[in-house]
Amino acid sequence: MKENKYEFRYEVFDDISGLNEKDSRLLTKARDITINAYAPYSHFHVGAVAILENGEIMAGTNQENASYPVGICAERVLLGSVATLHPDIPIETIAVSYSAENISSDHPISPCGMCRQALLEYETRFHKPIRLILSGQTGKVFVIKSAGLLLPLAFTSEELG
Repeated sequence: MKENKYEFRYEVFDDISGLNEKDSRLLTKARDITINAYAPYSHFHVGAVAILENGEIMAGTNQENASYPVGICAERVLLGSVATLHPDIPIETIAVSYSAENISSDHPISPCGMCRQALLEYETRFHKPIRLILSGQTGKVFVIKSAGLLLPLAFTSEELG
């Protein structure tokens, strides 16, 4: 028997003031765009904003539905929009933030499992990491060098033959 270990490093900032200007602007946009989320059921509004390799900025928000499985997360809305409008342009960085009525939005959240898989697929497609900036409306900020780090032992196209 052999035991393996998985771990990764990420940056933690006390607040947005520790970020460089480009990252700070991106996170501010993600925080601001949460107002456009459609979340009448969970009251959990998520905004995701990307900067593409060509400098273009794109955004997405979560969109809920009374039939819960029909809803879609902000990260996947964003990825679909980028893939449709800029199919050949890789994403450099995505900032994700949220505002919630039932909990304090003063700490980072991480993408759900489905979004992690979608982010990894996008990285694989372009052979480039996507940096993630994760934060609430206030408080600590996490910066992760590659979205793929969030999904160890991922299912990839290699498993399909």
